[in-house]
Amino acid sequence: MNSFFNFNEILSVTMILFAIIDILGSIPVIVQLRQKAGHIQSEKASLVALVLMIIFLFVGEALLKVIGLDISSFAIAGSLVIFFIAMEMILGINFFKEEIPETVSIVPLAFPLIAGAGTMTTLLSLKSEYATQNIVVGIVLNMLFVYIILKNTLRLEKLFGTTGLHILRKAFGIILLAIAIKLFRTNTGL
Repeated sequence: MNSFFNFNEILSVTMILFAIIDILGSIPVIVQLRQKAGHIQSEKASLVALVLMIIFLFVGEALLKVIGLDISSFAIAGSLVIFFIAMEMILGINFFKEEIPETVSIVPLAFPLIAGAGTMTTLLSLKSEYATQNIVVGIVLNMLFVYIILKNTLRLEKLFGTTGLHILRKAFGIILLAIAIKLFRTNTGL
């Protein structure tokens, strides 16, 4: 089992995806969506995000080849996207604007909130550094965590409070910034 699954890789992938998905930092958005729609379809959103991420993990590279790109180029572009997401989290400035719809369903919860552009970019970037089976385990672990968070959003909102959620978002922003720099350096040879 050691030769097939690598605990260190699984842990790294899980933490990287945890930071990029930023489900804890998204609690204020999820709360707002719940207030507008009245109910969050946590099972459906988690399952759809899981399927989207696994499909993109396996098909994303072939899609890149069709349009003439390699994983390193995509990873560098992805590192820039992750960099801007991290800056949003740290500085509180919105670079990416998204409208909040009338109902909560697959859109916007599963995509783009959970399995958005940053997550998809990160998956292909991770594929250049980690074994695919370890990435799949990291995806599944994250989706289990996302499901738990979506089911307990109201409790978490009360537990952390506004200040606690703000601190979590800033902390994960710094982690994402470091991940973006690492991905950029790894794929450019710097």
